[in-house]
Amino acid sequence: MKFLGIDLGWSSGASGLCCLELINGQLQLLDLDRKEPIADIHDWIETWVQPQEPAIIAVDAPTLIPNAMGMRLPDKLTHKYFGKYHAGCYPANLSLPFAQRTVDFGLALEARGFNHAPEITPQMPGRYQIEVFPHPAIVHLFQLDRILKYKKGKLAERYLELLKLHQHIVEILSTIEPALILSQESHQSSEIPPTPLKKGGKIPFITSHKRIQSVLNDRHAPLTLAALKAVEDQLDSLICAYVAAHWWYWGLERNWVLGDRTSGYIVVPAPLPVQAANLDGAGVLRPEN
Repeated sequence: MKFLGIDLGWSSGASGLCCLELINGQLQLLDLDRKEPIADIHDWIETWVQPQEPAIIAVDAPTLIPNAMGMRLPDKLTHKYFGKYHAGCYPANLSLPFAQRTVDFGLALEARGFNHAPEITPQMPGRYQIEVFPHPAIVHLFQLDRILKYKKGKLAERYLELLKLHQHIVEILSTIEPALILSQESHQSSEIPPTPLKKGGKIPFITSHKRIQSVLNDRHAPLTLAALKAVEDQLDSLICAYVAAHWWYWGLERNWVLGDRTSGYIVVPAPLPVQAANLDGAGVLRPEN
């Protein structure tokens, strides 16, 4: 089963793209990339997911917008549950300039057989799409008391917050089920299917991951907004892909769904302390409206 994360550019600009695959019980990173035209994003999806192949695509963008004005229910719920973490999402309605682009993207995924999945049978193969929002996911997955503020502020401050995000991804997601394994050695030793491959048959994991590491770890290189934005897009897409895997693997047992198919919805991993207290499945981790 493959899990694709798309940090979609709502109006313009590049979108971060990530492809994970569950191999031998662990998530392996197959690709990190950025594309700008929507057509290129769809080509990227088709490169990594063959027709009829099961996969779930998690999109950081409002792909269901039923309201002409105001805020969707899931937008309100992010402020209700995550406002204290500074993780309320930007409101979406059909009057806003980005609405047509993001809704059309969801419709295009549906046309390719990726159906919305605000409810799911855990570990059931299929072709699904969900809406996600990295900030609340990061708060819960990494047990933070506020978001990592890598999107706004001075360049040096954003750099430090991105560095924290990268460290959390590498160090913490390997300890959560399903575990994301990012070490070069484990990736090379895994039995990765021979197709689909890219550019000369080489899995691009090492190149893309080292590129991110070089931007974040080379303190002597001049920081640029463009370089940090590229890292931000790709790490956000990786979080999206991980949330897709977490949703497919656990369903409502260890995830929240903010909203529903009619009103729009956002899937968020449940807080880890709560997960640990409910491993017997006694509680349904889904906020009421």
